[in-house]
Formats: sequence, structure tokens, C-alpha cells
Amino acid sequence: MSTGELLNVEPLELKFQFELKKQISCSLQLLNKTENHVAFKVKTTNPKKYCVRPNTGVVLPRSTCDVMVTMQAQKEAPPDMQCKDKFLLQSVIAPAGVAAKDITPEMFSKVPGRVVEECKLRVVYLPPRQPPSPVLEEPDEGASPKVSFDTGNVNGSEAPRQNVDSDDKSSEARSLIAKLVEEKNAAIQQSNKLRQEMELLTRGSNKSQGGGVSIIVVIAIGLIGLVMGYLLK
Repeated sequence: MSTGELLNVEPLELKFQFELKKQISCSLQLLNKTENHVAFKVKTTNPKKYCVRPNTGVVLPRSTCDVMVTMQAQKEAPPDMQCKDKFLLQSVIAPAGVAAKDITPEMFSKVPGRVVEECKLRVVYLPPRQPPSPVLEEPDEGASPKVSFDTGNVNGSEAPRQNVDSDDKSSEARSLIAKLVEEKNAAIQQSNKLRQEMELLTRGSNKSQGGGVSIIVVIAIGLIGLVMGYLLK
């Protein structure tokens, strides 16, 4: 804080949280310590870079006035984040009832019998605010271990593997047995059919030859024997 005869100025450093391509603002507070109206004017060494609102004004007796200083968006950061820009705040006692529109540059001229106070302000760049670091959550006690579905591991240990080859062999064996049973049933049906045909042929042969056995009957009996022998294996 600067304590003069007319105004207290706070702060004495204009601190900007510097960020590229972004407008940044900070404020000043002016406190009139007198029973008079005090006119003020704000100057800067780099007027194209900053916008001051209000840059001139009047502080009523025992009152305060806030001044907003805005830095225009910057395309690049200065070396080592150092800034040489400066501000100068001038103040002078003004006639009672004076308004901001009545303030002229001549009011701050240093002439005999007029006291013009001056307060120099420097500019400070601060690094941009960093986002808070993420907080890692600790696992709850008694929580079940996580299972990795991609690798099949539980807490790094290998899960037991199923015997896939054994299951495949059992399936093949069952299929082969079912196929053999089906062939056996088919053979039995064929044998029964041949037996019935043989009996029909035998009856027909007996009627035509008076009890003699034909060659066809002999062949049929032989076929039945072969089939039955295959089934008994």
C-alpha cells in the first residue's frame, strides 16, 4: 500500500496471471483520506497493451474507487516472464462538485501552489494456475481381486487350463460307438429281411420241385451266414 497525503493505493504491483491469447485483469483500490474531492489519472508506458477503466476519475471525500486494468491477449510470453511495463497514478485536489468529465490534463500539471502526488506501479507476471493433481484412490480392504479377462490371470497368477484335448477325444469315441450301433441295427434288419425272403423262396421251391432244395436257397443261406458272422464279431 502506498500512503500519500491524498490517496492510499493498493496494491503497488499489478499482478497478472499470465496466459497466452487470453485477456487478463487485475484491480486497484484508491482510498481518499481527505475531506476534499481528489481527481486522479492513470498513465502507462505501454498504452496499446493495457486498458484502464476508469483511467481518470474523482474519489469523493473518505471514499474509495476501484480501477480495473486489463492486459490484452498476448501471442508470446516475455523472456523469463519478466515485464518492464510501468504505471503512474497521479492525484490532485479538485474543486468540490467536480465530475469525471470535467477532468483535464492541465489539472495534473506541476505549477507553483499545486500539489500533484505520484505513485509508481510495476507489472508482475505470474505463471498460469496449474490444475490439481489427480488423487489415486486406495483399494478397499477385503475387496475381491481384479480378474483380467484378456489374459486369464488373477493377481498375476495363471488360471488353470481345461483339458480340451481330452474332451475332444471323448466326443469322437461317443460318435464312433453311436455309428457302430446304428450299422449293427441296420445289419440285423437286413438279416431279418433276407431270412424272410429265404423262407418264401423255400416254400416256393418245395411246391415246384416236390421238396428239392434249389440253388437260390443255398445261396441265400450262405449270405445269411456271412451276415451273422459279421454281427458276431
